Amino acid sequence: MKKITLICAVLMALALTGCKKTEKTSSADNSVAELKARGTFVLGLDDSFPPLGYRSDDNEIVGYDIDLGKEVAKRLGVSFKAQPIDWDAKEMELNTKRIDCIWNGFTMTDERINALSFSKAYLNNEQVLVVRAKDNIKSLSDMKGKVVGLQSGSSAQEAVDGNTSFKDSLGSIVFFKDNVTALNDLGIGGVDGVVMDSVVANYAISEGNLPYVIVDEALSRESYGIGFRKEDAQLRDEVQKILEEMAKDGTVARISTKWFGKDISVIGK
Repeated sequence: MKKITLICAVLMALALTGCKKTEKTSSADNSVAELKARGTFVLGLDDSFPPLGYRSDDNEIVGYDIDLGKEVAKRLGVSFKAQPIDWDAKEMELNTKRIDCIWNGFTMTDERINALSFSKAYLNNEQVLVVRAKDNIKSLSDMKGKVVGLQSGSSAQEAVDGNTSFKDSLGSIVFFKDNVTALNDLGIGGVDGVVMDSVVANYAISEGNLPYVIVDEALSRESYGIGFRKEDAQLRDEVQKILEEMAKDGTVARISTKWFGKDISVIGK
């Protein structure tokens, strides 16, 4: 009787061990193989974020991040798709697997780093205040009682929330779906300033010959990264490896010079 009991106990232990092994295997990170099986690398973006990702006059999605993403997809051996998403719901778009990554001037904050699996930084950025040149606004304190616009759900919103003295001094804050709309509202006098990414602001002012200036005093300094699902660390690492190869062979510098006039990338640096 004792022998039978012992044999049963051993068999149960083996069965449990087998279940644990199966569970571990089923939860293994196969994100690269799964991507290659699907055959398409889907990049999620706000398609109104020049020069990183936006609609051209021909309604084609173009930009710095798009060119990088296309080259990464090519080296992965898959096709590429730029998928516009609701920026307020970007993490949900990622976690429901509608997209493979969020790659569009995506600022790495502590909250986002805890929730997602990030690449290393590929660009540095600042949150800055853009104002009309004629208004002679020279500092953040000059905005006392005035109206500021910014993109809802963006790191600009986090930068303003984090600068309580500046936020409390404002007359009001207006939220927009994207930076292009916010800048247009600045032009018609709907707001007195727009808080946004310096990379985007400099490009918009230069390319559009806009009568705006950027206040020297930045609200925050930050870095852009590529956000993946927490469980897709393997895919993150493979994309990072490819980006560093692209930096070494001069591809990143070429793409950066195309969009910014010089190499401003921090990949591999």
